[in-house]
Amino acid sequence: MHPVGVRAVTGIEGAWRRMSSSEVRAGAPGDGARMQRFMDEIFGVNQRSDQRRWARAYLWALIHVSGKKTLRRIARASPLPTAAARGLHQFINASPWDWVPVRRRLARLVAARTTPHAWTVAELVIPKRGEHSAGVHRRVDSATGRSVNCQRALGLFLTSGTHSYPVDWSLVLGGPWDSDRERRRRARIPGAEAGRTAADHVVRYATEIAEQPQLPRLPWVLDLTRCDDVAGVLAGLARLRADVVCEVSPDQQVVTGRHTRVVTTVSALMEVRHGRQTHVLLRQTPDGPVRAVPVHTHADTVGLPGPGGADEAGSRPYRTLERPDPEGRHPARYWLTTLTDRRMEENLRLARSHAAALSAVTTLGQRFGALDFEGRSFPGWHHHMTMASAAYIYQRLSTARGGQAVPPDPPRAPAGALAGASNRREAEEQG
Repeated sequence: MHPVGVRAVTGIEGAWRRMSSSEVRAGAPGDGARMQRFMDEIFGVNQRSDQRRWARAYLWALIHVSGKKTLRRIARASPLPTAAARGLHQFINASPWDWVPVRRRLARLVAARTTPHAWTVAELVIPKRGEHSAGVHRRVDSATGRSVNCQRALGLFLTSGTHSYPVDWSLVLGGPWDSDRERRRRARIPGAEAGRTAADHVVRYATEIAEQPQLPRLPWVLDLTRCDDVAGVLAGLARLRADVVCEVSPDQQVVTGRHTRVVTTVSALMEVRHGRQTHVLLRQTPDGPVRAVPVHTHADTVGLPGPGGADEAGSRPYRTLERPDPEGRHPARYWLTTLTDRRMEENLRLARSHAAALSAVTTLGQRFGALDFEGRSFPGWHHHMTMASAAYIYQRLSTARGGQAVPPDPPRAPAGALAGASNRREAEEQG
């Protein structure tokens, strides 16, 4: 995605000139130089010096300002002068800098400084009061059954160990945002964004990554339990020859049988006892005891049905995994994976990458302002989310390298931030 070109706004430099370089340094010893190196690495693609300096001021504020990260609160934060509010507003909402190269540098930075093992996508639901912010609409929260006025965003994460790093974002539009030209014009939404579904965004992420040789080719870990186009997502990843470990709903259709091809569901498939294999994993519970967790795999691979009910042309072989709830309080969970030659334990370990991304989404909302943008424009939202991602990555990498961590803000629940009961349960089971 590329931002809409807008006329550059002059006057940003004036407020900045009243700030000395020492006024916009981080509080931890040595953090100022470290932050400057980080900004040079990811924001050097922008040639305008005022944009680079406002970016550093905004990054500093997202990390160090407590509470809600609105422009007013950021501008009031020491060491920023009172004149900073307008400059910060223009940097986020009006300055025409391109977020795409900044995010690509973030992804390359994470890939170079960590040992990533998966790409994953997580949803962020941002509650809104009005109806004019780009993409805002009413939708039903599947976890609570309540209708919520919100923006729906998808984040792309690169996962290493138990941590996920946000490297790209999309707004899922739809409804009047696809058809109302005046509404799109006011929010400065590019024409290319019309008609893109959540599935389209996931395939676009994978396509763009495949086109960047500097980024690693890793398995895609996805939660497709509420996806309206599972076949479309998997077909798109198959065209890119990308491996996948994806959670699916119990009624996800698959094709099985070597000679007589039969269309069935993953849950029905696993009910055939002679066709499945049982594995027992030992897992440490949060309160200490070790418990046995049964996991089932189907003895043979399966395919995906096409429109006529038979195998989809060129369908890949998938291994099916089922994880029952040992205590019987929740339904069993199911995964399809193209990594048919890997151990079941390794596939499930990869599957936990999505829980790490959900945890990162919560942290982004609570500590780095992902829920706090008050502007209405499409470019402004992308600028803000780019800076929130940069702040999260900077802080996480600095802490990993022995830097001083910023003390967390008092817990502030991101109401409606994560949609989906299965997502919440997965986040709870992480670790």
